[in-house]
Amino acid sequence: MRSGVEKTARATKVPARVAAQPENRVQKFIRETRAELRKVVWPTRQQATNLTIIVTSVSIAVGIFLGGVDLIFKKIFELIIGGF
Repeated sequence: MRSGVEKTARATKVPARVAAQPENRVQKFIRETRAELRKVVWPTRQQATNLTIIVTSVSIAVGIFLGGVDLIFKKIFELIIGGF
């Protein structure tokens, strides 16, 4: 009785030694990555736009807040050290 490897090798006209080789790591990575990406539920255009606006707004707000905190600490250190 023939093994599964021999059947595959014979059916695809590939020598048995080639069909028995383990799958290349890069090929396996790409295959598994594609399989995972098929499972992803992608956001709609409207959701992506709304989320982009939210992230941009929060980033600007945090930047302004940290800039203000930095300015306050700068003034405090200038008072303590004696202004440069």
